Amino acid sequence: MLVLIGLGSNRGDSLNTMRGALQRLGKFARPGTFVASRMWRTSPVDCPPDAGDFVNAVACFEASDGIEPEALLQDLKALEREFGRDVAYVRNAPRELDLDLLLFGEEQRNNDAFTLPHPRAVNRRFVLAPAAEIVPGLIWPGTDKTIAELLDELQSDEQVEPL
Repeated sequence: MLVLIGLGSNRGDSLNTMRGALQRLGKFARPGTFVASRMWRTSPVDCPPDAGDFVNAVACFEASDGIEPEALLQDLKALEREFGRDVAYVRNAPRELDLDLLLFGEEQRNNDAFTLPHPRAVNRRFVLAPAAEIVPGLIWPGTDKTIAELLDELQSDEQVEPL
């Protein structure tokens, strides 16, 4: 299964946090399949007024055998905590590390724990720009459009720039 994960940080040493998280994410990938975008500086979206800019990236890989979306999501949450994110956090508040499971093949989920594909990813430049860097031709499930096409069509005032 092709997995797409969004990463973000805007508290602490964001660049080093992101580098460390990317290294750790490789353990979920089949050998030779892990690829990550560059780091991007992005303006905060739906965050408190004092939230600083984010560092964002996207990782893509083929999931190791036996990995299911629910288990991967739990592992991502554990990884967030290892990098300093509080268990009880305020949505969209500044954070050391945010890991979003964007896609898990064609899998779909819609429950209290999470929704797949990620419901807001196609409306966020900070997700689509790094994703288009590594998998521009990937069709986003349910849209019949590639990530590159979704990015080209996106109407957003978000500021994103590669670092």
